[in-house]
Amino acid sequence: MSAPASAPTPTPHQRRREPVHPGAWWLWALALGTAATRTTNPLLLALLITVSAYVVITRRPHAPWSRSYGAFVKLALAVLVIRLLFTTILGSPIPGTHTLLTLPEVPLPAWAQGIRLGGRVTAEGLTFALYDAMKLATLLICVGAANALANPSRLLKSLPGALYEMGVAVVVALTFAPHLIADVQRLRAARRLRGRPDRGLRGLLQVGLPVLEGALERSVALAAAMDARGYGRTAQVPARVRRTTAALTLGGLLGVCAGTYGLLTAAGGTYGIPVLLAGVAAAVAGLWLGGRRTVRTRYRPDRWDARAWLVTASGVAVAAALFL
Repeated sequence: MSAPASAPTPTPHQRRREPVHPGAWWLWALALGTAATRTTNPLLLALLITVSAYVVITRRPHAPWSRSYGAFVKLALAVLVIRLLFTTILGSPIPGTHTLLTLPEVPLPAWAQGIRLGGRVTAEGLTFALYDAMKLATLLICVGAANALANPSRLLKSLPGALYEMGVAVVVALTFAPHLIADVQRLRAARRLRGRPDRGLRGLLQVGLPVLEGALERSVALAAAMDARGYGRTAQVPARVRRTTAALTLGGLLGVCAGTYGLLTAAGGTYGIPVLLAGVAAAVAGLWLGGRRTVRTRYRPDRWDARAWLVTASGVAVAAALFL
């Protein structure tokens, strides 16, 4: 009797076609967003936006949740416009000498000192507002890139057991926006095919009600599926282990906060890194102990391979360069 044939070894081309670990995309995007908060140079911010857009265009899969990048770009543009509008109407703390226009100024009571309505609009104030808003806009675009590249369900499967319940809530919240955008596009296309208006207040109302109905149906179906799979069941662990887990997790989070504060201030440069490393170690130990109460297994877990390390390292290198 012949031995059963072994499974064929995947070729290098097939291995390259496997998706990158979703956690690597999130670490890469968050590192780029962290780098964006460290500078107001418009050239560097534009470079970060260009790199994230290129990666999204070339690497995002064909899935409903991957279409949310455009919505984040529009949100970033709205942030820029609102920031410039507020600077024009309410003024800027940056004094300037190059006046672009002068608006009628509304007198305010004495308790509203420091705030004005109207008045001079200077080029220096608008430039400062534009550079400051570009930081937040770049951060939003980087988060949108992570949403478009990382599969939410695979990201949930890769979380530690102690974060499973919180991970479910976060993933459901992150997948709501892409599904909502896909539903709006589908319903607007259907109304255009029927010759009905899809813009304006009337079109918004007639599209919004089916979208909310679909979101409610998905919520009920998700709740039924989670209940059928035994969501929320936990294993019995000793009280000593529970107290140790809570102490390690809480102490680790406090250490991370104190270490981060030390890194961001000039006076804490000596203790910032040691406290941060100690807090991260304690938090990881607490999460490892907390995972013992979660009774679940992973089917075909995603591998953290060399590509995931390269993706993460490319973002961390950018953030570290701007920090230094």
